[in-house]
Amino acid sequence: MSIIGYARVSTIHQQLDSQLNALEKYGCTQIYTEFDSGRNTQRKELARALNALEPGDTFVIFKLDRLSRGTKHL
Repeated sequence: MSIIGYARVSTIHQQLDSQLNALEKYGCTQIYTEFDSGRNTQRKELARALNALEPGDTFVIFKLDRLSRGTKHL
């Protein structure tokens, strides 16, 4: 069973560091990172992270807004 993390920033002014540190502390064995707007629903690294999941794996994000701007996109 793997713990897979996903981190995203949408502007060059945002930093991935706090997200990556939290995901590493949680024990993520794989972390996928992305520099893209939450408006874009076709995020390549998110798709890769979700496709890497196998039964029994855990998917971890730093905050819900890193995954989607709203629940209609979930």
